[in-house]
Amino acid sequence: MQIYGDSISGNCLKVKWTADLLGIRYDWIETSVLDGSTRTDAYLAMNPAGQVPLVRYEDGRTLAQSNAIILSLAEGSALIPVDGYQRAKMLEWLFWEQYSHEPYVAVARFQVRYLGKAVADLDPRIVERGKGALKLLDGQLTGRAFLVGDAPTLADIALVAYTRVAHEGGFDLSDYPAVKAWVARVEAGLGIGLTR
Repeated sequence: MQIYGDSISGNCLKVKWTADLLGIRYDWIETSVLDGSTRTDAYLAMNPAGQVPLVRYEDGRTLAQSNAIILSLAEGSALIPVDGYQRAKMLEWLFWEQYSHEPYVAVARFQVRYLGKAVADLDPRIVERGKGALKLLDGQLTGRAFLVGDAPTLADIALVAYTRVAHEGGFDLSDYPAVKAWVARVEAGLGIGLTR
C-alpha cells in the first residue's frame, strides 16, 4: 500500500498515525501541496481533486479524503467502537472535524505558518470560528479523557491532528485547558508526540 501525503498536513498525518498504530505496512510518498506535486497529470489521474492524502492499495484501487481513509484502515479495530451509538458519535465528530474545525483551525495555521500571514491579518471569521470550535471541544472534554467512550477512537486521531498545532495559527491552547490536557494525553497514548 502507498500513502501519498504531505508531512505538514494534519489530514495526512492522521492517516499515517492510524496505519502506524494498526501495524499496517505502507510506503509513504511525500507529496507536497506547496510545490505542485498534487497537480501533475500522473497525480491527477489517481485523484482528480488534486488533494492529499491519497491511498493506493496493492490492487491499484485508490481512496481519497482523510476520514474515509482512516475508517477504511481501522475497520474491525478498537479505534472504531463496536456499539452502534458510540460508533455514530465517533462519526459525528469526524464529520464535525471536517466542517467546523479544520476549515478554521487548519486554515489559520496554514496561512500563518506556510503563507507568512500575520495573525492580525487573518479573516476575523476564521479566527472567531476557530475559537468557537476549540471552545466546543473544551466543553466536550471537560471531565473526560477521550471524545467518545473511555478509549481513543478515530475521533481523537482526527481532531488531535490540527488541534495540537493550533498555536501555529494564533490559537492559544492555554485558553482551553481540557483540550490542552487531551492533546498531551492523545499524543502520549498514541505515540505521536514526536511527529510535530
